[in-house]
Amino acid sequence: MHNLLNLFFFRFKAVFLQRPFFCLMLLGAVAGCTPACDVCEEPLSGVAFFPTEIGSFVEYDVVEEEYTLGKGVMIRQYQWKEVMAERYTDPMGQPVYRIARYRRTAEGKRWTADSTVMLRLATDYAVRNENGKDYVKMVFPPLERKVWNGNLYNTGGDDSYELIRVNKPYTVGKMTFDRTATVVQQDDSTLVNRDSRVEVYAAGVGLVYRESILLQFCSSAPTCIGKAQIDFGTRRYIRFRNAGKE
Repeated sequence: MHNLLNLFFFRFKAVFLQRPFFCLMLLGAVAGCTPACDVCEEPLSGVAFFPTEIGSFVEYDVVEEEYTLGKGVMIRQYQWKEVMAERYTDPMGQPVYRIARYRRTAEGKRWTADSTVMLRLATDYAVRNENGKDYVKMVFPPLERKVWNGNLYNTGGDDSYELIRVNKPYTVGKMTFDRTATVVQQDDSTLVNRDSRVEVYAAGVGLVYRESILLQFCSSAPTCIGKAQIDFGTRRYIRFRNAGKE
């Protein structure tokens, strides 16, 4: 083997001395075949953003701001805990997961039952039933700038969701998740209202951030139009705080 390597380098040196430009082009072509680091990782399947291990849980910090005309803002802070409680098969043969949601007022307080969320995973989409409505949370495979109707399975009318920052890192508090996907459900702002709904999912964890901003600005007098003076509406921020298994 050592003799073969010596022979290779000897012949390459001889060719280089005779045709240096050709050799440099050859080396450049070989280097160009090496993929850039941002495409070296294998693409994630969509289900990676919706882990379903029974007994796993995620805890969240929730902040709500409620605005009422003439009364200012009321702020509520509490915590959620979502536990993957059960798996069963629906009449169509698709797996369905029951997620038990708990709530408490602060760290150290006792968790109390809050509500139930249902998750359905198909080969090309994930649907969560929240407050009695089915929402298409993501379509598979997760591709940058992919657009779909989040209200496809409810009567709420077309609502275009868009997937961005696929496989990019995202930081919540002091925790950074290496591979995430952001779903922009709405991002509209006018002189009289603001509608912003965004969710961020992390591989192997699930939802790690959600914001919902629905505000109506003052439009009753020329002096307040365009100044983002809130008449009424809500802001809600849900942030990852912990995860584990019971």
